[in-house]
Amino acid sequence: MQPVRRNILLTPGPATTTDRVKRAQVVPDICPREKEFGQLIETVCIELTRIVADPESYSTVLFGGSGTAAVESILSSAVHHGDLVLIVNNGAYGKRMCEMAEAYGLDHLVFHSPPHVALDLTALKSLLNKSRRKITHLAVVHHETTTGLLNDIEAIGALCRSHRIHLIVDAISSFAAIPIDMREMNIHYLAASSNKNLQAMPGISFVIAETELLERKQPSQPRNYYLNLHAQYRFFSETRQTRFTPPVQTLYALKQAIEELKEEGIEQRYSRYQKSWETLIAGVTRLGLKYIASDHLHSKLVTSIFEPNVEGYNFKEMHDYLHSRGYTIYPGKLDDFRTFRIANIGDITCKDIESFLKLLETYFKRKGFIKED
Repeated sequence: MQPVRRNILLTPGPATTTDRVKRAQVVPDICPREKEFGQLIETVCIELTRIVADPESYSTVLFGGSGTAAVESILSSAVHHGDLVLIVNNGAYGKRMCEMAEAYGLDHLVFHSPPHVALDLTALKSLLNKSRRKITHLAVVHHETTTGLLNDIEAIGALCRSHRIHLIVDAISSFAAIPIDMREMNIHYLAASSNKNLQAMPGISFVIAETELLERKQPSQPRNYYLNLHAQYRFFSETRQTRFTPPVQTLYALKQAIEELKEEGIEQRYSRYQKSWETLIAGVTRLGLKYIASDHLHSKLVTSIFEPNVEGYNFKEMHDYLHSRGYTIYPGKLDDFRTFRIANIGDITCKDIESFLKLLETYFKRKGFIKED
């Protein structure tokens, strides 16, 4: 069989996938209401849960949609009338959760923090102590891909435990690379998706939560419908079917991607990503570029790089040059700084990063941004 043309996606997701994952989608057509497909979903859910928690106490709920759907499902399903959720906003994805809270009319507070420095945990603790109303939930992004900053969810989880607060974690860009233990870190709800460190196809998001919380009786008038977390969990528990049509072929790809993750191992995958990141940083530094977030706070997964401050620079032109040669990069998301982003996740190695850096250097020399040797 001919190999599929390999594009190097240096983006925060979707990521470059293996041929085995791509080809796993080529299966006989099947109605998702059939028993064997329900067994496939159940297996996938158990394996996803096992990555971060014990399936005896935690459960995975699948949705068709991007990772944002999983985050929205949690916020609109778990935060009830009379609850108060505190949202940590230190990047574009923390801001997105604030926008969701506004859209659903959730009672919420916002803890603002700069996107390139560590969270002030003392200030966060002070806010929790001084709040006039009982804060029932705290929502935070684990890996803020705006900059590559890694928030300390273990320390935040400890704060939540002492204040009896339910912790909601957007782990979309950390799941399956950076080790997470939901019980140890006191995480009650976790959102992730198929198309980042899992190295599967886009189209599937999921919530992993304490089973006890999913089984609790819910308000008679829910805020949502398609994204109703408890209804989706209950329906699958009773029928081994999703409430609405799932992305069938994409689930076969996800099953294959999980098998490949088990073959490689999470720690080994993260080590591979870190080596690629080290190669990237050495290369962009050699080209005179600087990046945001200090190394000890960095996820080693996505890097936000300052754009060259030179006449004639244009991100789209640079993007198109690289894209036409098989490498895709991503624009920045910061309002205060001009940046572009490079991710080193997916089925790539430091050799791919080296090839990218040579191509970037060639482009810079052609444009006169750096001098020829």
